[in-house]
Amino acid sequence: MKSTPHIFGILNITSDSFSDGGKYLDPAAALAHGRQLVADGAHVLDIGPASSHPDSAPVSPQEEIRRLDAVVPVLQGQGAAISVDTFQTETQRWALTQNVAYLNDIQGFADGSFYPELAAASAKLIVMHSIQGRGPATRAAPPPGSMVDHVTRFFDERFGALEAAGVARDRLILDPGMGFFLGSQPEPSLEVIRGLGTLKKRFDLPVLVSVSRKSFLRKLTGADVGGAAAATLAAELFVASAGADMIRTHEPRQLVDSLAVWGHLAPPGGR
Repeated sequence: MKSTPHIFGILNITSDSFSDGGKYLDPAAALAHGRQLVADGAHVLDIGPASSHPDSAPVSPQEEIRRLDAVVPVLQGQGAAISVDTFQTETQRWALTQNVAYLNDIQGFADGSFYPELAAASAKLIVMHSIQGRGPATRAAPPPGSMVDHVTRFFDERFGALEAAGVARDRLILDPGMGFFLGSQPEPSLEVIRGLGTLKKRFDLPVLVSVSRKSFLRKLTGADVGGAAAATLAAELFVASAGADMIRTHEPRQLVDSLAVWGHLAPPGGR
């Protein structure tokens, strides 16, 4: 791999995330885990105040902001770079007032009325594709045809709209989506992973990939969430070798260590 990916450590301050729901809802637990993620090698903390899996319960913007306000200023004060993971405009607006480094939107910033505020801000925007278009993931079947083509059409339209509204292109990050965001079966996610090079060449933008503990990996291996570490790491190393610029993960340490060993083993000029 040519460079080491930027690592986003996942901090879910939720009651029902599929992987660790309720574990870090208490601010003290969230702060401790955030500090540990940084110690384990995360360059950025991606903080989600609501779950987005198919069985998740809705959370109001007011509650999202309450959860975030208990941890974001403290972690920023300790030097952590923060990404806020939300598709709700009111929460995104609050996050911009906190000068977070990134906004991460599973809807890919679908609210066009918010674009002038995004254009005036400085945070980088992680624009995610999903077949749902709006709201959390579902168990919907993927649309017919090539998923890479479907993803490409989405980003052609969405990046064009954001740039037309004045959002600088160098603030945009491409996230093709994974797992239920691409369909109920593993193949769409596998196709997109194999097609990362095509997406990078087409858009010439940083690419973020989030495969950590995802349903399609568990379906392929038969592992439960607690046993998905090996499958996650295999997929993360593959996307790193395929050119992912950023990887969003629950377990930064295993990825950091694996990338370090890989770097030592790779032949000169082949990294």
